Amino acid sequence: MNSPLVSFGRRISLSADSRPGDIALVFCSRDGTERSVTWRELDLASNRLARLFESRGVGAGRMVVIALPNSVDHVVATIAVWKAGGCVLPMPAALPPRERDPLLALAEPAVVVADWTDVEGVLGSGEIASGGGFGSEPLEDRIPDPGVAVGSGGSTGRSKIIVDPNPCARPLDGFLDEIAPWTGMRASQTQLVSGPLYHNGPFMLGYYGLLSCQRLVLMEKFDAGRALEILERHRVGFTFVVATSMRRMLQADNFAWCDLSSLESLYHSGAPCPQWVKRAWIERLGPKRIHEAYGSAEGSGGTYIGGDEWLRRPGSVGKPWRSVIRILDPEGQELPAGEVGEIFMGFEERGKPTYRYIGAPPAKSTLDGLVSVGDMGWVDADGYLYLADRRVDLILTGGANVYPAEVESALLEHPGVSDAVVVGVVDPDWGQRVHAVVQPREAAALDVAELDRYCRERLVPYKVPKSYELVAEFPRDEAGKIRRSAIAAERSSHR
Repeated sequence: MNSPLVSFGRRISLSADSRPGDIALVFCSRDGTERSVTWRELDLASNRLARLFESRGVGAGRMVVIALPNSVDHVVATIAVWKAGGCVLPMPAALPPRERDPLLALAEPAVVVADWTDVEGVLGSGEIASGGGFGSEPLEDRIPDPGVAVGSGGSTGRSKIIVDPNPCARPLDGFLDEIAPWTGMRASQTQLVSGPLYHNGPFMLGYYGLLSCQRLVLMEKFDAGRALEILERHRVGFTFVVATSMRRMLQADNFAWCDLSSLESLYHSGAPCPQWVKRAWIERLGPKRIHEAYGSAEGSGGTYIGGDEWLRRPGSVGKPWRSVIRILDPEGQELPAGEVGEIFMGFEERGKPTYRYIGAPPAKSTLDGLVSVGDMGWVDADGYLYLADRRVDLILTGGANVYPAEVESALLEHPGVSDAVVVGVVDPDWGQRVHAVVQPREAAALDVAELDRYCRERLVPYKVPKSYELVAEFPRDEAGKIRRSAIAAERSSHR
């Protein structure tokens, strides 16, 4: 007999009934202090807040923007939205008004949860913590449909909201059935959430874990050395990281000696991982504890590869997972193995749409429903996918295609380089020239001529940067992600 569907909000209440005094959430603030929240406390606080949301018009089909830093309030507010039947749209607390305001106009939210002083009618963190004085008794059970959306703005020049059209309910014992095979997650683990909750990966994996009775350890802000210390001290069994975080932890002083024996799965996605970084993690943990997947917020299929398989196919992001992949040229013709083109993906069983855009037309797709979000790549003769770069980042220099990720990977192997971004700048001879913007490691004396020789040992000549620029630091968002589009735009306007 199939297990009945249980709403996200009801699942939290059931956990509170069965384990009221157990710790559901540990919040690790920047100053080193920690706050623990039990399942009962989480359930009662979200009940109070859900009633406050209801009084503000939250219900089926209404969005609630949550623009708080990682915090207990963020978690309570998200659960409360689901209990009220609404749709959560997490956004960065420090999002510039130029990007924020178009997204707010598209969302038309019933409530905005933020500490913004220049937006009218917001609920601040103080009101969220108090719950508005409402009662904490259980609410009528509701299944949000939809219940999750993510915002996208600035990188492509057009703001949009990506709505997950699936209802927020799963079988009682099957909250992880869809994702366990390609993440290594299991119920009742301790999970470290080190990334910002406005990013799709930390948000969805964190809440899927919580809904599967995992204990969440939530960092206010990522710090590599502290993340490693938390993994050891809290005996973390699962964590999701991006390639940048993997590299920073690898370079932390305590990477070599901290105890990571509890870590059953390190799952990474979101961007290509330099091969030297992944090899170092495989050597540290063993290949069976490393999992990687590739997909998009649109949920239109994906790939998976385990660490042992990756060692046989270094650089690959895996084979299709219940999905179909085609690599197409600009005319829509399928390319043979080994040739770079645009990646189109879709699930083997295509029926109900996997996403809905607000503020933009649907993504480019084929007649039979395969979807592209602009990523470029190629497949080998056995169907393994390898990523290049988004078409917008491709550098056309002297008639050759250069993908920045490959050049950046070579630069980042240099012991004196902390971070690097490679962009194309206008050049009268080459059309575009490969330009490397490099942030040296702290206290490192980086010689540009030596760095150039280093690159020439690892790259074919046309991929080697023709110019180098050293910077003290890069512009970054709250997640620590480098704002590539801003760097490229600034170099294009000055060169």
